[in-house]
Amino acid sequence: MRRFTLVTDSHPGHPALDVAVSHAVLGAVARGEIDGLIRIHVPEPVVAFGVIDRVQPGYAEAVRAAQANGFGAVERLAGGRAAVFHEQTLAFAWAIPEDDPRAGITDRFESVAEIMVDAFQSLGIDARIGELRGEYCPGKWSVNVGGRVKVMGVGQRLVRGAAHVGGVVVVDDGERIRDVLIPVYRALQLDWDPRTTGALADRAPGLDNRKVSDAIITAMSKRFDLVPGEMPPSVLAKADGLIADHLPQVA
Repeated sequence: MRRFTLVTDSHPGHPALDVAVSHAVLGAVARGEIDGLIRIHVPEPVVAFGVIDRVQPGYAEAVRAAQANGFGAVERLAGGRAAVFHEQTLAFAWAIPEDDPRAGITDRFESVAEIMVDAFQSLGIDARIGELRGEYCPGKWSVNVGGRVKVMGVGQRLVRGAAHVGGVVVVDDGERIRDVLIPVYRALQLDWDPRTTGALADRAPGLDNRKVSDAIITAMSKRFDLVPGEMPPSVLAKADGLIADHLPQVA
């Protein structure tokens, strides 16, 4: 069973710090400075824009729309389209040392999706893998509830010597995601169906971040040897210097 350090600390204070930490972790794993690491934490409220978003004519307007709705705007580590994080979601990040990271792309996506389905089903939720028609930040490995609303999105970033799989689980307050994405996606000229937004707590009242996090960790423990730990100070120091790399460069 493969071993990973499990980190659950959050790092509030700057909207781009979370993604900068993931960036720093990926680099440290690729260089062999730290072993594989899994992080599950409560994020800051941000809209995370993908590479394709950044080259759209409406990108600056989309950034302003996110900020006007109380969200920071950041540039995400992986590909995909704009995704939303807030205090009633969980962010997850999995950094894996790999000699040939490209070879395992599908296996890693499949593993994360299956872990999330296992976790959500243990909470009494009809969780399924697959893209919904009209979902925001669409992806084959999204997880939905009952074929109706998306509750987990995932992306992947590869570098020489490592892979990073990261995404978001919507625990509660799916309406907040819908409300910010309506103007953001309008600015980016993206067609989508706001009815695809939702949260786990909509289908299982009483769920909170702690209960869902515990369920995810239990599901991960069936596949990996998880060793609780803390983020190395060297990684946090490196992350501070990477914040600027993940801030939108718009007028």
